[in-house]
Amino acid sequence: MAATPDTQVSIHDNQQTQPPKIQLYPPSNDEVSDFWREKYEKDAKKYWDIFYKRHQDKFFKDRHYLDKEWGHHFSGEGRRVVLEVGCGAGNTIFPLLATYPDIFVHACDFSPRAVNLVKTHKDFEETRVNAFVCDLTVDDLCAHVAPSSVDIVTMIFVLSAVSPGKMPTVVQNIRKVLKPNGRVLFRDYATGDLAQERFTGKDQKISENFYVRGDGTRAFYFSDEFLENLFKANGFNMEEHVLCCKQVENRSREIVMNRRWVQAVFQAAETNGLDATTENDLVQHLQADRDKKKDDINAFEVDMSQGMAVEMFGISPSIEEVIELSIRDYFFKIKLLSKEYQHTCTSTGLMLWESARLMASVLAANQDIVAGKKVLELGCGCGGICSMISATSADLVLATDGDSKALNLLTENVASNLKSPSHDSLIVKKLEWGNRDDIEAIKQVNEEGFDVIIGTDVTYVAEAINPLFKTARELISTRTSKDSALILCHVLRRVDEPSILSAASENGFSMIDQWSGESPSSSSGGIIRNWFSEGQYHEVPSAALNIMYFHIVQNI
Repeated sequence: MAATPDTQVSIHDNQQTQPPKIQLYPPSNDEVSDFWREKYEKDAKKYWDIFYKRHQDKFFKDRHYLDKEWGHHFSGEGRRVVLEVGCGAGNTIFPLLATYPDIFVHACDFSPRAVNLVKTHKDFEETRVNAFVCDLTVDDLCAHVAPSSVDIVTMIFVLSAVSPGKMPTVVQNIRKVLKPNGRVLFRDYATGDLAQERFTGKDQKISENFYVRGDGTRAFYFSDEFLENLFKANGFNMEEHVLCCKQVENRSREIVMNRRWVQAVFQAAETNGLDATTENDLVQHLQADRDKKKDDINAFEVDMSQGMAVEMFGISPSIEEVIELSIRDYFFKIKLLSKEYQHTCTSTGLMLWESARLMASVLAANQDIVAGKKVLELGCGCGGICSMISATSADLVLATDGDSKALNLLTENVASNLKSPSHDSLIVKKLEWGNRDDIEAIKQVNEEGFDVIIGTDVTYVAEAINPLFKTARELISTRTSKDSALILCHVLRRVDEPSILSAASENGFSMIDQWSGESPSSSSGGIIRNWFSEGQYHEVPSAALNIMYFHIVQNI
């Protein structure tokens, strides 16, 4: 491979006890939770489909460098057959078709929207391109391409989107359609790339060298050893290899950013059998990469330009967005975390959940729930729509959360959406459940206790359930115990109903009514059913939503 001037081979990879804090989200353990790891895997196709819906064919530049780097593989006598894996919007295949008129290209992607972009491209011709949807981790490639019929497979920044444990399946799949002397042209992210360094400490790590971007798409960073072992164990020999480092300079900000990628050419080995590479083998290779640490690259903590942020992460550097929300006679403009970042943000309070929308709709249609009363919302997040609707008829509303970022956005949203006198009756306060100082600060605002306490989607962390009920028990009004109520609206996730009821009972609460979106026309006690008049059930955003209605028990 001819080296370019800006490309070079590089190998450098007095203490007091504090009370524990209760959070609505688990603390960072460097990796995403099992729930999100499984979700990213299950919904990988959806995230890439959304990516192409958003960016169409405007995101990636056409890859004209292929002719310069690998031109000799595409030229020669006879018609060459090419398979482009992960074709995207066609940024690889259409430059190739323009340069080499005699080639035929099979183009596949597991995003239907991406394949459609290829088929609607102005240069698309069915006589020269066979574009089809195919997930190489599951589907048999031979259903679309004849076995041993392909001269060249191009894999340009595509294998990194696949989980390491499924990479062997992809490599075996493409080997079946390659001719005996066929080649795989490979280019992808390398360990030590600035993008990987910036993932550190952001709770976006799925496994070793495997990360999730803000938009839900994933990226793996290849070490030389892992890449060679992967292809060798699945019937390939490495013919060419280069580790490239390119310095990207932002002159206006006087910063330099190091981008790293690996480029290689593989040829099918002359063997009738393949070594079986299991997920455990790959885990061992990844562990060896971690222990070896042969590449010592200095991390760069830089303020990137928008163009570089988009190139590296596929997201806009603006992390907040404003959504318009209409709930009955109320209209809100709510500032919250951009959807592109919500997949990886640890703070659940920076989003607007379905349970909050449902409870806000209930309060808007049934003002008597809070009218003339003192209301406390626990874990209201940045939206605060339940608190703001309550403030239009309640005597006093305290909107609380334990996350400072959520509280800052909440304060902005309240100021921009409420006017006097409603604005005057709503107070934003910090409250971490179980935190004595926070609880006492709330009592100073209202020492008589609250008639109604509301919580939406606050029951999904097991360690927080008991502090939740304990805090509610301290702050609920006991003067009129038959009327004071704790109302929880949620989707049952990691904490089941018996665990919630057990914690409630331990702290002096008794559930007297329950409602489920699966059976919206009934509730066990009849109270909640009356909140939903005929024709209102279409406003329930999810059948999985539940509402629990608690009263306090005297003499616990």
